[in-house]
Amino acid sequence: MLEHEEIRNVIIIGSGPAGYTAGIYSSRANLKPLLLTGYEPGGQLMITTDVENYPGYPDGVLGPEMMEDFKKQAENMGTEIKYGTVTKVDFSERPFKVIVDDSEIWKAHSVIISTGASAKWLGLESEKRLNGHGVSACAVCDGFFFKGMDVAVVGGGDTAAEEALYLSKLCPKVHLLVRRDQMRASKVMQERVLKSENIIVHWNTETVEILGDKEVEGVKVRNRETGEEEVIPIQGFFVAIGHKPNTDIFKDWLDMDETGYLITKPGSSYTNIPGVFASGDAQDKIYRQAVTAAGSGCMAALDAERWLGEQGLH
Repeated sequence: MLEHEEIRNVIIIGSGPAGYTAGIYSSRANLKPLLLTGYEPGGQLMITTDVENYPGYPDGVLGPEMMEDFKKQAENMGTEIKYGTVTKVDFSERPFKVIVDDSEIWKAHSVIISTGASAKWLGLESEKRLNGHGVSACAVCDGFFFKGMDVAVVGGGDTAAEEALYLSKLCPKVHLLVRRDQMRASKVMQERVLKSENIIVHWNTETVEILGDKEVEGVKVRNRETGEEEVIPIQGFFVAIGHKPNTDIFKDWLDMDETGYLITKPGSSYTNIPGVFASGDAQDKIYRQAVTAAGSGCMAALDAERWLGEQGLH
C-alpha cells in the first residue's frame, strides 16, 4: 500500500456542497486542503435536475451544473481534488490516516467529514428510470415543480408525513402510500395528515410500478391484504422512506445516533475526536438542504482553522 509521507493540514472527505465549501474556506485560510471525492462526486445533487432554491442562481440551475461550479471555485481557490473513495480511517493518533480505495494512505493533522447521506429507494426499475423525471426523494427540493398536479408519497414515518403535508399546500391531491395498517410517524404528524382534506391515505399498500415513458403518469399499487391492484393517476412520485448517512467507515471512531448520523457538539462541527469535524448531511438529519450543507461546510473549515492554530500547527 502506498503511504504518502506529506502530512496535510486538512483532508476533506466528500464532495457535495459541504465538502466543496469546506474546500473553498480552508483554501482561503491557506490550509492547502486535499479533498477526496468519494464514489459519488457531487453527492445527491448529481441526480437532481432543476435547483431553484439555492441563492445566487436567479433562473435556477441544474444540480450537476451547480456542483461543477462548486468544484471549479474550490479548485480555483487552491483545493487539491483527488478522485477516490475513502475505505478506512485511523483516528487513533495524530496525524490521522485516511485510506483511499484500500491502496493509498494519506495523513493529515485534521479531517473534515462531508460524506453526506443517500436516500433510500424502493429498488424498482421504473423508479430509477424516471428519477429526475417525476420521481424525487425530496419534496422541499422539487415540490414546487408539481404545483397544481396530483402526486404520491410513499412512506409511513415522520419524513413521509412532512413531505405529504408540504405537498398538500401545492397539489390538489396527495396520495400517501403506507405499507402497513398504521403509520410510524409521531401522533402529532399523523393527526395533521389525517385532518388534511387533500391527503388520501392508502393503507396496506405497496408500490408495484411507476408508470410513464419519459415522465411519471401514474403508479400501480397493490393492497397487501387483498392482493387487488389499481392504478392511481399522478404526475409526481416522492420516495420518503428515509435516508442513510454515509458514515459506516467511522463507526469504530466517532459518536453517532442510532441511524448513523454523526453527533457534533451543539453550534459547531466538532466531533468527539479533537481535530475531526463533521458537516453536511452526514450530521444533519433535519434540514438536508444544499444551502444548509454548504453553511456547515463553512463552519467545519473555520473550526478546523481555529483548532489547527490552537495546536500550533498553522
